[in-house]
Amino acid sequence: MSVKALDHLVLTVRNLEATCAFYCDVLGMRRVTFGAGRWALEFGVQKINLHEAGREFEPKAAVATPGSADLCFLTDEPIADVAEHWQRCGVAVVQGPVERTGAVGRLLSLYCRDPDGNLIEVANQLATDGS
Repeated sequence: MSVKALDHLVLTVRNLEATCAFYCDVLGMRRVTFGAGRWALEFGVQKINLHEAGREFEPKAAVATPGSADLCFLTDEPIADVAEHWQRCGVAVVQGPVERTGAVGRLLSLYCRDPDGNLIEVANQLATDGS
């Protein structure tokens, strides 16, 4: 058996509206509904399903807790432009820009927190040595 990609992940959140506003306004995702009134955030060919704390969809994580995630998203927007956008949105930078290592190589990353305190990293992929 071999896993080939991540289809979606689930975030447990305190407030669906605040979460959607942050991810749509600050990160440019799209809010969608599916199933019986469920909410998700789409970007690229992935999505983040949202569970409201105390009203999670079954099955769920053993300890579904708002604010326990650490997520990294890739963007083609220059990190300096991301920082300016976050400033206009009133989002505090936790750290960055700093160089990190991602799944396929070097990253230039900027960090903030979403309304639940999840750590959000937005990064540019950097050229690898010899490129």
